[in-house]
Amino acid sequence: MDTKELLKKVRKIEIKTRRLSDHIFGGEYHSTFKGRGMTFSEVRQYQYGDDVRNIDWNVTARTNLPHIKVFEEERELIMMLMVDISGSELFGTEEQFKNEVVTEIAATLAFSATQNNDKIGLILFTDDVELYIPPKKGRSHVLRIIRELIEFKPKSKGTNVAEALKFMRNVMKKKAIVFVLSDFIADDYKQTLKIAAGKHDVTGIRVFDKREEEMPNIGMVQMQDEETGEFLLVNTQSKTVRKNYAKFYHEKVDIIKIVLRNLEQEP
Repeated sequence: MDTKELLKKVRKIEIKTRRLSDHIFGGEYHSTFKGRGMTFSEVRQYQYGDDVRNIDWNVTARTNLPHIKVFEEERELIMMLMVDISGSELFGTEEQFKNEVVTEIAATLAFSATQNNDKIGLILFTDDVELYIPPKKGRSHVLRIIRELIEFKPKSKGTNVAEALKFMRNVMKKKAIVFVLSDFIADDYKQTLKIAAGKHDVTGIRVFDKREEEMPNIGMVQMQDEETGEFLLVNTQSKTVRKNYAKFYHEKVDIIKIVLRNLEQEP
């Protein structure tokens, strides 16, 4: 992709996702994720909408004007986008590949954070961390993130959600809002996800294609695993083959849903 084409694509995504960000989040991003921090930072004059529980009564009495305590977390939030760029994300049968859907979701979230003047970071991962962009503010930074999501070519095709989460925990010393965008077709990440959610505000967003749910009846077909590169000859005319595939897929998805649902209930 040449520079002109890349910039055109970035601009198209910016226009679409900014509109989505305004429509979906509006002013709700701040109130949804802005939690009360534990590290006291400063006192400022009370503003409409501030939590009255944070009023500093000593300063208020001294100045005859209501003042509140500001905590470090309230002054600045950090959003970390963790994006799965493994081979399975290149699947798509409708209008878009899964990786294109992921890019739009990530961009929407990033612009929402920018409107709140928060920092946004990016981790692109396969079975290893392929790219880390430290959190930073500003539109130009968000556009850089979008460019990487569009253009970055991973070295590997495998998936290891657990390793990516461990990396995130090592680099993010302060509490962050973490979005993990993946199809979550991976193993052994449940415990690591739970540990990460113990410190950070973690949300998993499962991206999938409807055609993954069932195998179509199209005869004898050679299929390739996008992550391992392995080829397999599959008789899709067999009801047993299609039934077993659907059973395996839905069992896997049920487990993923339980893991992500439990994540939402973490304190």
